[in-house]
Amino acid sequence: MAEAFLLEVATPDRLLIREEVSEIQVPAANGYLGLLPGHSPLLSELGTGELSYAIGGHRHSVSLDGGWVEVLPDHVRVLANTAERASEIDAKRAADALQRAAERLSHPELGIDIARALNALHRAQARLDTAKHP
Repeated sequence: MAEAFLLEVATPDRLLIREEVSEIQVPAANGYLGLLPGHSPLLSELGTGELSYAIGGHRHSVSLDGGWVEVLPDHVRVLANTAERASEIDAKRAADALQRAAERLSHPELGIDIARALNALHRAQARLDTAKHP
């Protein structure tokens, strides 16, 4: 079994990551997937959360929101709707978005889109979590 495999993370706008990594944790729609070299092939819908990966014993993080992940034994391709490296995230802005979403949900007004508010809450939390792990 190989000790490393290729990770590609792309959005419609850019290729964010193309690195040889030793392990990955990716937020799938129904929970996190832990991936090591030689993993069985699969295709899964992405959820919202923090993708983390290791290169030479150092962990790196990316915030993801929606898309798809394709896993092959020697290659993982993440096609995300949005993705941000930890260093690109404005933690203050993410914290403000989290607070706004939490307030909308704790004091819902007539006509509020609850699903949209929940999605905003999850995105903001994922961005904050990622910003803590540069």
